[in-house]
Amino acid sequence: MSERRILSPAKALAVVVAAGVLLTAGCSSAETTATSNGSASAGLGTIEKGKLKVAIEPYMPYTDIKNGKMVGLDAEILQAAAGALGLRIETQMTDFKGMLNSVQSGRADVTIGGIGWSKDRAEKGLFTDPVYYSPAAMAVVGDKPYKTVDDLKGLRLGTVSGYVWEQSIKAVDGAQTKVYPDANGFFADLAAGRIDVGFIDPLLVTYQRQVQPNSKFQLQYLTPPTDAQIAAKPAFKDFRQIQVSFYLPKQASALEKALDAQIDKLYQNGQLAAMVTKWGGDPQQFCKPDPYLETLRQGVDRPAGWKLPTI
Repeated sequence: MSERRILSPAKALAVVVAAGVLLTAGCSSAETTATSNGSASAGLGTIEKGKLKVAIEPYMPYTDIKNGKMVGLDAEILQAAAGALGLRIETQMTDFKGMLNSVQSGRADVTIGGIGWSKDRAEKGLFTDPVYYSPAAMAVVGDKPYKTVDDLKGLRLGTVSGYVWEQSIKAVDGAQTKVYPDANGFFADLAAGRIDVGFIDPLLVTYQRQVQPNSKFQLQYLTPPTDAQIAAKPAFKDFRQIQVSFYLPKQASALEKALDAQIDKLYQNGQLAAMVTKWGGDPQQFCKPDPYLETLRQGVDRPAGWKLPTI
């Protein structure tokens, strides 16, 4: 299973910087006071009792620090869970590699921000149940619909270097493909009509529209390829959903189980769907899993009867 995002933060965030959005850099910390303290956080095994040390990078609209507080989709999900558990949040600002290293070395209790589940990472740390499912999505200009892999045949397709879709778009019959060093060039060529369809982090498309209201970019979701299509072209597997979870140290099983319970509540009480909608996603795409995802973790970091959370 490939991770959804493996590129450097600088490449992913170039478009946001160009749009004039201020991002926090370097090392920073902030605390969010939980709605309750004391007994709720007892026995969770955090580095400091009653406190949740969180490693993040500036990666809007998923994570960032603004005015001393975490913001973004993943941030809001964690804040809701931590508040219910009586944990105060303290953030550590780093980069993507540093996020993973902080958890694997036990310097942080959890890291968040578009982290896709993988077997390799599961061997070095613990993943919560998915906080949402990141779908394959397309950035297009105009209203022409592209729904399936077959609709992409012969088109000019693009993505950003480091994303998992590099090999996927190259496997499309007759496609002319271009891989961009950063999101600036990607969106510029899309707007100029030099590519027809671009694959990038789904919420970056809607966020780009927010920071540049005059842009004409539209977000479309790709219907996942069939098993037969993937068997014929294995690179198409990355056109499927990816599980995004919170990542914890290997020894943090009590905290992981507690977060799982809160994540399930967010699916059931409608809060997760509301958060996804707020940040520009479709809950039907982000909060309902493809059945194939369940088997990926069964027998790896989940029991055979494990079921994926869903709205």
